[in-house]
Amino acid sequence: MKSVRELEFFKNIREIREYEFGVFYFFDGLVISEMNEGETFDWSIAEKIISAAYEILGEDKPIAYISNRINNYSVVPTDWLKFYKNRHKLELYSIVAYNKNGLASIILEKMFFKDSIRQFTDLESAISWSLAKIRDKNDCLSA
Repeated sequence: MKSVRELEFFKNIREIREYEFGVFYFFDGLVISEMNEGETFDWSIAEKIISAAYEILGEDKPIAYISNRINNYSVVPTDWLKFYKNRHKLELYSIVAYNKNGLASIILEKMFFKDSIRQFTDLESAISWSLAKIRDKNDCLSA
């Protein structure tokens, strides 16, 4: 298990937002979360992160989100319905899970997340995949 701060990629950071529920790292086109142990990721948390992402990265560019699950926490999967009801869009969503608990929650989230969720067992692979997909999407937008 690696935290974002342990990676060479960390040098590309645009901004870090630390909250009582976890830490969120903002890079160009990419947001990586590390929730605190025992938290519950629900719509009230999502709203704060969406607002921060729009403020830091803008609303007009594709964004990839990586959930780096270095701690055990819960997700309210039905809150994805609120995400879509409020007309938010997430281009790419990846989960880095290091144990069976993390993998089990992905199954529930997939029931409510409209697009595909990409699953990884290491953070570097998730970052590489996300950045490549963001580049592809940006190339399509500028073509």
